[in-house]
Amino acid sequence: MQELRLSNWLPTTNKEVKIRGWEELDVILFSGDAYVDHPSFGPAVIGRILESYGLRVAIVPQPNVNDNLQDFIKLGAPKLFFGVTGGCMDPMISNYNANKKRRDKDAYTPNGDIGFRPDYATTVYSKILKEKWPDVPVLIGGIEASLRRVTHYDYWSDKLMPSILESSKADMLVYGMGEQPLREVVRLLQKGVPFSSITTIKQTAVLLSPEARIPKNSNWEDIEIASHENCLRDKKTFASNFKVIEQESNKLEARRIFQKIGEKTLMINPPYPTMTEDEIDASFDLPYTRLPHPKYNKRGPIPAFEMIKFSINIHRGCFGGCSFCTISAHQGKFIASRSQESILKEVDTVANMPDFKGYLSDIGGPSANMYKMKGKIQSICDKCVAPSCISPVICSNLDTSHKPLTKLYQAVDSHPKVKKSFIGSGIRHDMLVPEFNKNADAKELDDYTEEVMTKHVSGRLKVAPEHTSDPVLKLMRKPSFTYFHKFKERFDKINIKHKLKLQLIPYFISNHPACEVEDMANLAAETKDLGFQLEQVQGFTPTPMTVATVIFYSGYHPYTLQKVRTPKTRKEKDEQHRFFFWYKQENKDWIKNTLNKLGRQDLLKILLPENDKWRKNKPGKPKHTFDDAVPFNQRKNKAKFRSKKKGR
Repeated sequence: MQELRLSNWLPTTNKEVKIRGWEELDVILFSGDAYVDHPSFGPAVIGRILESYGLRVAIVPQPNVNDNLQDFIKLGAPKLFFGVTGGCMDPMISNYNANKKRRDKDAYTPNGDIGFRPDYATTVYSKILKEKWPDVPVLIGGIEASLRRVTHYDYWSDKLMPSILESSKADMLVYGMGEQPLREVVRLLQKGVPFSSITTIKQTAVLLSPEARIPKNSNWEDIEIASHENCLRDKKTFASNFKVIEQESNKLEARRIFQKIGEKTLMINPPYPTMTEDEIDASFDLPYTRLPHPKYNKRGPIPAFEMIKFSINIHRGCFGGCSFCTISAHQGKFIASRSQESILKEVDTVANMPDFKGYLSDIGGPSANMYKMKGKIQSICDKCVAPSCISPVICSNLDTSHKPLTKLYQAVDSHPKVKKSFIGSGIRHDMLVPEFNKNADAKELDDYTEEVMTKHVSGRLKVAPEHTSDPVLKLMRKPSFTYFHKFKERFDKINIKHKLKLQLIPYFISNHPACEVEDMANLAAETKDLGFQLEQVQGFTPTPMTVATVIFYSGYHPYTLQKVRTPKTRKEKDEQHRFFFWYKQENKDWIKNTLNKLGRQDLLKILLPENDKWRKNKPGKPKHTFDDAVPFNQRKNKAKFRSKKKGR
């Protein structure tokens, strides 16, 4: 591998700008993350994209907001605009856990140190820049801006907040993946169009002043949602907005959305079509060093980088549409897949890194097994408004063939320097069950499962059934737990056939909307009966731009406007979460009393029999508890345990 010089990274200081022989900059990026020049880190991708357009780009990672603000003026003013992102995760998720307690580690900072990223980083950075450089446009993007582009509930302040454009004072917001809109922004700026006149680019949002004229576009239909003030007055009104927002975000021919915020008007332009193979390949083929900036060499490793250092991202997007997940709100439900050639080119680059030992940690994406999947008849997808392609059933127009993915794995493993490639991303196990994926070839699904289990798993296969209660799963947009049983049967069969001794590790969520204590008791009993001592568990954390968060705040389902109860108090949350750990001695008396009050002695006999000879599935203590769980960003006869409550 060629020896790298400081100039191989985007400059972060005046000294590095001078090394490149530049007298001025076109764009300066500010990021809440440390600078890792790798295609899995959004700020690096945006920097390299802008650089590919011939622009002189610098990046200021984790600027200090607690001193004289020197970081915001040290590089001067850029010729075109400032770009601002809070980082690869919403800063509030980075800084706080589900109980609103400060985390003791930040995965995107050297050594995991905390205190380098302010709360609401995008707003903080943008306001400082507008104060220091009032005449320079500020463009915001990344997941924090994307998920807060419209009136949204903020869990950490427990408030309904307006578009981040209002709070940050930024001039433009790019939502979702930024390559396509940025290309058009730069093209117009290079033609001499003033930044303030650029208001009709897809996948951007702007806040129009009272005197501004609404830009005309004959190709778009318009829709106006309830104003921010009306949302503040009525929770049901806020809930009703979300159906429009989610559907328009996931349509190929979406409408332009308008919302009043005081005297101003928020205008959210429709998204771009899904990136083509050539477009996404171009983004991954840029000249990344794939390493953190040398300035961090003495500060310790960056945990998020160490985790993905030898991994390969093969696609973007997720058509699952889970109610608690933000992936489709940011990346979209349609899958943008890289070509096999581009992926193998990256595999070769990684394989030739000096510290590569032959093991790729992940060949995956938001969901590992959605590569190359799309609609069979495109015109049907063009008209679709469904937020999920696989809930409540798998769409008959969805091609769920796993053959391209199986072939890709085999091509990766044929590289002479790759000893083994692992699948670290979550696998949608439901799509591998013929009883659920009825239009797929059953043998093909089993072939994929066998390929993964025999060649791409290191002891444990992680899947995410999320719950066992059908009403909760329906609201989550997840299939019945029955299909987890079906998958486990196949898993066990392959395990025995190949004498693998692999473990199946399921993820579950407590205190999700519609979930009651009795549902958690059922979950504990059913998973115990299956032989699991749960480790991968978390409490539901409301994040902006999800169905579940809208329900949490408003009490109404945005699609039906029917009331849905959500556990909200710390006591309710702790009690639900406690059932995950029924095996802990300190929980046993509480569980016994709770189940006796509920009249569920049947569950008590399963969870805490007098002579419990149950043997746990996996030795060792649980690794994840309620306090340290990070939400998914940007995880025998079912009737036997069904709640006796009416309607559940």
